[in-house]
Amino acid sequence: MKPAPFTYHRARDVAGAIDLVAELGPDAKYIAGGQSLVAMMNFRLARPSHLVDLGGLWSELAHVRRDGDSVRIGALTTHHEVETAGLGLLSEAMEWIGHLPIRTRGTAGGSLAHGDATAEWCLLALLLDAEIIVQGPEGRRTIPAAELFLGFFTTTLEPEEIILEIVFPRSGRRAALTEFAERRGDFATVVAAVDLETSAVVLGGVAPAPVRVPEAEAVLASGGSFADCAEAAAAAIDPPGDANGSAEYRRVLTRTLVARACEEAQS
Repeated sequence: MKPAPFTYHRARDVAGAIDLVAELGPDAKYIAGGQSLVAMMNFRLARPSHLVDLGGLWSELAHVRRDGDSVRIGALTTHHEVETAGLGLLSEAMEWIGHLPIRTRGTAGGSLAHGDATAEWCLLALLLDAEIIVQGPEGRRTIPAAELFLGFFTTTLEPEEIILEIVFPRSGRRAALTEFAERRGDFATVVAAVDLETSAVVLGGVAPAPVRVPEAEAVLASGGSFADCAEAAAAAIDPPGDANGSAEYRRVLTRTLVARACEEAQS
């Protein structure tokens, strides 16, 4: 299929893009790498009347900056740029995203704005307590990752706001992310991420948004075994059942993936 008709606009700067989307109204959408939005448009799941292309803002919004153990990643930085940046967990997790052509076009900010519950960027942000710097008509604000995701492809971003940068206060020295998909590069059925330094456990694919699992985190924090942590995670969730697997199948995957992520984080 082909997308419904739309008008294309190319932004020259962040402020101009924000003003333009505010002027065009709710039928206007930003486009960055386009790896999610274009596919939705082709299936007519999304029908924006106007696209405001942020591609001309790479010099302003594409960067990787380290400050001690913290990392600042510009919103238009591609997955592949992070993959090759030597950032430990952040770089390693990029290998799970689609295939190389997707990783060379898709962006960190675009993935967070899309808000897919199984997206690696969303889980990493939640796991490592990232802060998302955004700008809109009212100026800049900072959104903690824990407050960004609301539900299916829904975030707390206002329609006119642009993600400028993602700030990770730590790189996840003892953390790991792993997932299961029917084929490598497909959308994941379940994703699990664990940070042994903070006892954080995050799951994707078991709820409308990526979620932390306090029951599993309590096991890690108290010195419990990885097996007990995985069991607690599987018992705590109420996952959906769909064409990709039943609720019980997702619980089995959760148990396996949490234990695996714990082992990989320790190694």
